[in-house]
Amino acid sequence: MSKFTKSVLAFFLSFFVLLPFAIAQRVYKVDLKDEIGPNAWRTVNKAYSEAKMIQASTFLVELNTFGGAVNFADSIRSKLLNADMKTIVYINNNAASAGALISLAADDIYMNKGGSLGAASVVNQEGEIMPEKYQSYMRGLMRATAEAKGRDAKIAEAFVDPEISIPALKPDGKLLTLTSSEALKAGVIKAEVKNIEDLYQQAEIKSADVIQHQISIVDKIVAFLINPMVSGFLVLGIIGGIYFELQTPGIGFALVVALLSAALFFAPLYLQGLADNWEIAIFVAGVVLLVLEVFVIPGFGIAGVLGIIFVLCGLAFSMVDNDFLNFSVSKPGLLINSFLIVIGAMLFSVVLMVLFGKNILRSSAFRVLVLEDEQKSEIGYTSSQRKSDLIYKDGIARTVLRPSGKIEIDGVWYDAVALDGFIDVGEKVYVEKHENYNLFVRKLSAKPMDT
Repeated sequence: MSKFTKSVLAFFLSFFVLLPFAIAQRVYKVDLKDEIGPNAWRTVNKAYSEAKMIQASTFLVELNTFGGAVNFADSIRSKLLNADMKTIVYINNNAASAGALISLAADDIYMNKGGSLGAASVVNQEGEIMPEKYQSYMRGLMRATAEAKGRDAKIAEAFVDPEISIPALKPDGKLLTLTSSEALKAGVIKAEVKNIEDLYQQAEIKSADVIQHQISIVDKIVAFLINPMVSGFLVLGIIGGIYFELQTPGIGFALVVALLSAALFFAPLYLQGLADNWEIAIFVAGVVLLVLEVFVIPGFGIAGVLGIIFVLCGLAFSMVDNDFLNFSVSKPGLLINSFLIVIGAMLFSVVLMVLFGKNILRSSAFRVLVLEDEQKSEIGYTSSQRKSDLIYKDGIARTVLRPSGKIEIDGVWYDAVALDGFIDVGEKVYVEKHENYNLFVRKLSAKPMDT
């Protein structure tokens, strides 16, 4: 065998021997520096999938959070506990509440000097301690997580329960929060570090082997759309669009606004795992009931009330993680907040429609976007000129007025609005007043005798 052949064989042998070792040194790093919620869970889940795809040996989470929703923290905890690779959490300042639960699920914890870890009691949106059933659930999670990684379960429970007695670390009756030096002495963390480079050195990780998870534009858009304020505006678009579509015959733009708002509202929540199929189905059922109430069922009754309730619940439930109406898995107070957002948007949309509805419909800019049927004079349509002459004249409803529709007077069709709220096809009416483009009518039976 020639020297060249031996060199080639040696090269390929070295390559295939060292390749698995090189791959095994890959570290995939993801940052969690906001409230623990659907965005955090989606980010970690996506990052872990990419780490597996590149066959990384270590999954590193840089954490700096004051907490968040327990259910999403539990999902991240489970991902770390069941990971196929080594897991490291780097506490870059704070790991409170839900952050403490995530930290305990890692194989190794490194902590910045001056950082803190603990204070994991379950609280509501106002920071008030929740009832015992929530604390008991959290204690169990903390204890089980610590035991799974060989850490002191009593210390983990003391993060949640002030009654746990650990004289060396905290006074009785106070929640446990550990500094970096205290956590190191208690065996909770592996080491104190000055910065991420110090962590790499102590964990024997080369910076060149670290792959940083990048947040995509789609992820940023999803995060923006599920912001409660943005969700409120989208609900406003949904309700307003539905209202104008039902109230204005021939309109198309309002339907587009409602559909687009609904898509932007539900799609990111569905991607985040918040909105489920049954919640979207409730919303759709509510819209269908409202349509039936307006176009099929006379008056306003059970279908209309149920439609409003279904629409409200479909929107509110989609914003909160739940197990088919079991909301105990979500952060306390979120369900009430979601209902407040939806109800507030509904009320605000009603106010806007009452104040500006007619002006919007009559504006030239809006009419450009309206899809209206062509109204030809040869089939009975006429302009609004001299409609004042029609006051107190009798006519007949040629379409259902809910409240707007068409009436016929002396063989001519006119746009009309029912002051009675609902007038069925074929009912006799009389004109009470005329404003702008419409005649305002009532049932003939309500006409004053002296007219």
